[in-house]
Amino acid sequence: MFSHMVLAFARWIIIPCHGKNGPVYLMQRPIFRLVGQGAAWVAVFITLSGFVNSLKPVKLARAGQTESALSNLALGSFRRSFRLVLPATAATILSWFITQLGAYDTAKKSDAYWLYTTSPKPSSSWGTAVEDLVYAIRTTWTYNPENPYDQPQWALLYLLQGSMFVFTALLVTVNLAPRWRTLTLMLLYFWSWNWGIKLGDPMVGVNVFSGIIFAELNHSGFPLRFARLSPFFAPPLLVCALVLMSFPSQFEDWAPWSDFLTRWFWKIAPVNAEMMRFWPTIGAQLLTFTIIMSPHLRHLLSHRWFLWLGKISFPLYLLHGSLMRSVLAWLLFSRQKLTEIEEEGQKHMRYPLPGIPTFVVVMPVFFVILFTTTHLWANKVEPYFGVITKTAEDVMFAKSEKGIILPVRKD
Repeated sequence: MFSHMVLAFARWIIIPCHGKNGPVYLMQRPIFRLVGQGAAWVAVFITLSGFVNSLKPVKLARAGQTESALSNLALGSFRRSFRLVLPATAATILSWFITQLGAYDTAKKSDAYWLYTTSPKPSSSWGTAVEDLVYAIRTTWTYNPENPYDQPQWALLYLLQGSMFVFTALLVTVNLAPRWRTLTLMLLYFWSWNWGIKLGDPMVGVNVFSGIIFAELNHSGFPLRFARLSPFFAPPLLVCALVLMSFPSQFEDWAPWSDFLTRWFWKIAPVNAEMMRFWPTIGAQLLTFTIIMSPHLRHLLSHRWFLWLGKISFPLYLLHGSLMRSVLAWLLFSRQKLTEIEEEGQKHMRYPLPGIPTFVVVMPVFFVILFTTTHLWANKVEPYFGVITKTAEDVMFAKSEKGIILPVRKD
């Protein structure tokens, strides 16, 4: 969410400084610039996805309950698919509908980069609109995904892909002893640096396999064994992780700190690694490792406010784009007048960005609306997706069938 706000209103944060070894503003410095590091937070999200999806199957496998682990793995993968696709489709339909009502017109005419580049125009007719909706839902889950009504959904295909990686990797290794399963997962981790780029996004396998390895680590005795030492090693590891996650996506050779990381990238990175994602990915994995090894960080993140943010994180991901392009655009630009603005040699009539006082007044109001909406979605809408998933599970897993469809062979 915050990275999209940076792309809309403060794109200068994306670069590490103004010119080669030029002046640096506070929000361009490492750690502070994380508000605009979308790639880093996607890496965290995918790593945590691999961790959470494998946590229970790994626990069962380590206890020798192989059949239960496989059953849980299959059921979890099934539910994960529904719980990704259903809310995403609902959010797309909502965005599609308000697009046809002209709710994004103000954003489309604004001078906020992310808003006007991701705001679709209404379809020429309702018949065409239905065709456009079907196209948007379909292409969300195809190679090189795009969703014209909700641009942030490009990452959902890779989250679903990551769930399938978890299923496949644990299906192969569930019968192995923990140390050999971990060794196999580490081989998959390093191997995925090579073949991951062929799948459209080079960081999915790397992050998912690291998440499964962290699940193994979480169920081992290492975190407890090093708990007394965590106050000494956790803070420097945390700072290091956040700095690596701060690596810029462009002009990385302008600032001394990012130029240093760039030179090291060429020395140690695998052949197919992508520079703009390499260091944020390593940082995301180091951050996850640090949290697992530090009881103090785990206790901090178990606070009820952080648990609430975790509960609404997926609705927030799905809804923030639509609310930014409708409610936020109206709050910011409703009092602005169309002005001729020159961009890349072409002139456009746009609503100019308002002054800082307007942002100071508007943003708290918008955040109240945003978090209230996502809270209501999580509590009032998400349960329906759970009911649909449970119904599909009962039907497709033959739980509701009384007899056997095919006879059982006795040989």
